[in-house]
Amino acid sequence: MIVPTPTPDLTVDAFTRAFLRELNFGQGVELSASSVNDQYLALARTVRQYLMSRWLETQHRQRESQAKSVAYLSAEFLLGRQLDNALLCTGLEEIADEALRGLDIDLSELRDAEIEPGLGNGGLGRLAACFIDSLSTMSVPSIGYGIRYEYGIFRQTFVDGHQVEQPDTWLELGSPWEFPHPEAAVTVGFGGQTESYTEDGEQRSRWTPAWSVLGMPYNYMVPGYHNGRVSTLRLWSARATRAFDLQIFNSGHYADAVRAQTFAENISKVLYPEDSTPQGKELRLQQQYFFVACSLRNFIEDVLPADFDLHRLPERVMFQLNDTHPVIAVPELMRILVDEKGFGWDEAWEVTQQCFAYTCHTLLPEALEVWPVELLGRLLPRHLEIIYRINDDFLAQVRATYPRDELKARRMSIIAEHPERAVRMAYLATVAGAKVNGVAELHSQLLRDKVLDEFATLWPEKFTNVTNGVTPRRFLRLANPELSRLITDAIGGGWVTDLERLRELEPFVDDPEFTRRFRDVKRRNKLRLAGVLEKRDGLTVDPDSLLDVMVKRLHEYKRQMLKLLHVVTLYDRVTSGELPIEELAPRTIVFGAKAAPGYKMAKDIIWLINSVAATVNADPRVEGRLKVLFPANYNVTLAEKLIPAADLSEQISLAGKEASGTGNMKFALNGALTIGTDDGANVEIRQLVGDENFFLFGLTEPEVTTVVDKGYRPAAYYEANESLRRALDMIASGTFSHGDRHAFEPIVSNLLYQDRFLVLADYQAYLDAQERVDEAYGDEEAWTRSAILNVARTGFFSSDRSIHDYLGRIWGAGPVH
Repeated sequence: MIVPTPTPDLTVDAFTRAFLRELNFGQGVELSASSVNDQYLALARTVRQYLMSRWLETQHRQRESQAKSVAYLSAEFLLGRQLDNALLCTGLEEIADEALRGLDIDLSELRDAEIEPGLGNGGLGRLAACFIDSLSTMSVPSIGYGIRYEYGIFRQTFVDGHQVEQPDTWLELGSPWEFPHPEAAVTVGFGGQTESYTEDGEQRSRWTPAWSVLGMPYNYMVPGYHNGRVSTLRLWSARATRAFDLQIFNSGHYADAVRAQTFAENISKVLYPEDSTPQGKELRLQQQYFFVACSLRNFIEDVLPADFDLHRLPERVMFQLNDTHPVIAVPELMRILVDEKGFGWDEAWEVTQQCFAYTCHTLLPEALEVWPVELLGRLLPRHLEIIYRINDDFLAQVRATYPRDELKARRMSIIAEHPERAVRMAYLATVAGAKVNGVAELHSQLLRDKVLDEFATLWPEKFTNVTNGVTPRRFLRLANPELSRLITDAIGGGWVTDLERLRELEPFVDDPEFTRRFRDVKRRNKLRLAGVLEKRDGLTVDPDSLLDVMVKRLHEYKRQMLKLLHVVTLYDRVTSGELPIEELAPRTIVFGAKAAPGYKMAKDIIWLINSVAATVNADPRVEGRLKVLFPANYNVTLAEKLIPAADLSEQISLAGKEASGTGNMKFALNGALTIGTDDGANVEIRQLVGDENFFLFGLTEPEVTTVVDKGYRPAAYYEANESLRRALDMIASGTFSHGDRHAFEPIVSNLLYQDRFLVLADYQAYLDAQERVDEAYGDEEAWTRSAILNVARTGFFSSDRSIHDYLGRIWGAGPVH
């Protein structure tokens, strides 16, 4: 039986008293002497009180029900700010606002004081955050597992247009949303050696690690929307097992005295340490094993009852592997079952194969992780032995199925032989997983047909699709409150947990009052964004221009260069006199992107974007008609302002390269029209919203294959297309680099002689599509109609629907109300 935790009443007076108590006794200050950070921390802890009893009750019910849980293993959880989401889920928005106004405190000022935790890099981490939100809202027993990065993803700044990475000190002023539990720390070993021994006539192995670290858990509450449920996200922080050596310190060797602490804490210091060095690769592998070892140990020893029979583990949990980062969990579970719990190999493998499912998030071969055998053997020798045994058994099955095809066995082997012996983690996940899923219909098809085709032929029943989704709570209800009110006025509030109800908006496309209000909402969102960018970055936005947005991780396959060539072409046409300025529809183009610190080409492209922006924005010949903005450090907080304001969503990756995308869904849900290729979830968006409400261009995936197979020569497109030639020549001639012809030579040469992602091949089709955009935007009524239909027809892209699909197709679990 659980003892109820006292929760303040849902009244303004009760909230005020609770807030002042937190301020006085939690922060130790009086209201008159409190800082904005004091007030924010007190407010966060006050709201936390309203969630605590629900959280404890959820954990109690989950233990009591013994229902199957979903354990979501992800190296990233890009959460965004927590205060507004907690207020929304508890129904405290108006109460908190009124209570604080009574104390002469502006709630919006406290919102701005919250520092967003940078625990993710992009779509992968934001998807994980959306999924745990939906799991909680849908009352599914679940727990998220990840890493509490001390600095997270870097904070991006620009110096002379170049990206400079700064530490993201998100913990500097305290994090009121986390609960540390040092008493529940888990010991994780590394290195050392294995030895064989015989027990009861059976050959067994024992691993003796050379060194170890402690994994300290920090629990975060994940509130469901208005359902009384609060699930858990558990993030692990690395600590030294012996942090301080007093004898060494007293001998005067002060740095040596804390060397173990420094070494251990590096594991959870930053998200995705730069891995172009051997040390960086090793640290990444340490991170991955550290968090899955902690997580499996925690679930088995703390979540399950003490007397639980682990032969029944598949009845209680499905560990979902969010990409290849957590796949080392497979040999770890086998090690626990065989080495520690005394299972026979075959019975342990039978359990393991039912407990894991693998989501593949890429089609790029270089993004499918491989770990050198030398590194794995040195860092995790027992796990390498287990992987070898898994591979031997698997290859025996392959050879039995294809007895005269040794090359197939070599191709499918978990162990790659060239260019160095290495473990293919995607192959290991596929062999071990009960299911393998892609994240959009096209992506899943290409996964089956090209990336993992031989595995799909061997086990067709393993492969399925679950198209990604986004949480409507954060990316519509919170990010776009005015549109949310308009929707609720029209169809009621049930859409927040049943997004398909947005279909009920379709009849309103012919309602003059609704369409007027819809346009007004979009313009006020632009004005809100203008205020944010002015204050945050010193940038100005014309709310009457077409807001053309491309925000995503900077990678060549995303093709920010294609968008930039469009900008340069527009600029060239006006400044050369080819296009009269009055014929250029006013357009504000916004980029947002971070490049991986070791990805030189991506960082060069950022420099070029900023250089083009500086030239264009300073030229009076295009003033009021063309502006390029690149606010630094794009994150969830900025996304919540930018996405609702956008008119045009740029989703222009090369067909067959984007797994799904979730930004495309967020923009469409908020009334932006998409210009895009038939790639990832664009395919499904276009099918749902209709061709007339989507700007399609570019080669299809089969056409891309044909072009490449015939021998793609990008320079031929440059030679044949005058506009393209002039645009590239402007970049090469130093127009955007103060006359320096060498500054952007690597980018120009890459496009002319390599162009892996066919930017030049799709250039003209993209320009033609942009001309259709200009024409369509000139018809205000027609554009508004298309925007409303984008909102009405994209309810399918709710993360609630994604979770429903996972439950039915993969997890075999369900809600516990």
